[in-house]
Parts: sequence; C-alpha cells; structure tokens
Amino acid sequence: MNANKLMSRTENNPAVMNPLAHRLGLSKDLAFHDLFSIDDEDMLSLIPRPAVALLVLSPESELHSKARQSEDANALDYDGSGSGEPIMFFKQTIRNACGLIGCIHAISNGPARDFILKGSQIDKLLEEAVDLKPTERARLIHDSDGLEAAHTACAALGDSTVPDAESWEDKHGFVAFVRGNDGHVWELNGSRKRPVDRGPLDENDDALSPGFLNRSIRPFLEREKQADSSIEFSITVLASGYGD
Repeated sequence: MNANKLMSRTENNPAVMNPLAHRLGLSKDLAFHDLFSIDDEDMLSLIPRPAVALLVLSPESELHSKARQSEDANALDYDGSGSGEPIMFFKQTIRNACGLIGCIHAISNGPARDFILKGSQIDKLLEEAVDLKPTERARLIHDSDGLEAAHTACAALGDSTVPDAESWEDKHGFVAFVRGNDGHVWELNGSRKRPVDRGPLDENDDALSPGFLNRSIRPFLEREKQADSSIEFSITVLASGYGD
C-alpha cells in the first residue's frame, strides 16, 4: 500500500454523505440527517425514527487527543475477522479518507446492514472483507478505484471549496457510533488501534435514545465543555429516509 496516498476533505453534510452512501449501495430508505442538538426534544423530533448510527466530525483538539491516547495506550491492535465479530471494522491507511471510512462504518454495521442493496459496490466489498484480517481489509479500500471515484465525486458536493488534496491535510476526524450485533454501542474510528466497545444498550434503544447518546457522543461533548473548549463539531444521524 502507498503510505502517501491521500484524498480530499469530506464534509459531514447530508448533501455529501447521502450521495456517497447511496452511490456505494445503501438503499434510499435510509439517509443521513443533520443533528443540531442531542438535548433539544424539538430538534430530535425532526429526525425520522428509528435512527441506526451517528457520524461525528470534530477537530483533533488537544484534550480529545490526550483522552484517546490514554485509552489506546495499553490496547492491542485489532486482529478480528469473520462473521462472528459484532462489528465490521476498517483501518484507515489513506490520508484524509476518514469521511469515506466513517460512512462505510455507519452503513455497514447494525441495522443499516439490512439496507445494503444486493450486488452493490459496498455489498461486494463487505462480502470480500468479512473473512479478512485488518491489514487485508484496509488494502481492499486502499486499492479500490470505485471507492476513490465515489469519494472524489461526492466530496465536491459540499458547501465549502474542496482543497487541493496535494496541499491539504485535514486535522479533523470522523467517528461512527453504531449498534453492534451484540447489542452494544461501538465507536469506530479507522485511525485508532481497534473498535471501542462503549457498553450495552436496551433492546429497543436506537441511535437517538438516551442510552445510546450517553454511551457515544455525550461523554465527548461533556469533556470538552468541562474544559471550556470552543471546539466545533458536526453530527449527522443515519435514520429512515424518504425512498426515491
């Protein structure tokens, strides 16, 4: 694999993530929606339910980096494979591809997996990847011309100007929070050593339930708030869509 391969920055924006997810092969019965608050009931009521995953984009703040480094210090590199794993995890080996990896994580795990169209690009990728170890999985993504073409086309749909990939190195990171097949919240970040189990959910919890939020994005937001940080972030939620 080429350690210097890179892509352009991707916004955490439904106008970008929906074309990307649907181009890869996610049914339009699911779609990403902007999530502007995890506490305002009126805002939450605007999101169709059930919600199946959260996708978070935030800068790599000093506080966040320290917390992640502390948590990863004694963690072993992920070496899982096979259909018995509670989640499908991909390591990121392409610089600035965290948006692509985050989207793949969100649509490939938990209830979203049932909405992947048979024979689609992502369906074929997951079928090939399931029994592979992390390095081989990462190579699948690294070497896929189809994924690169989809990412490049959809990155250009955002509200901001897409920087030249050769001159831009993104300092933001995407994280997907999904419900694993074991009923737990999993944090999936391709730049980390391994997927992180954030704990069990109740049977009827979806991605906007208090139980899910309390084990996913809320601890991050509270940590930054306690540090009086002015960090900017964006959250989209993968939930019921509007079909064709």
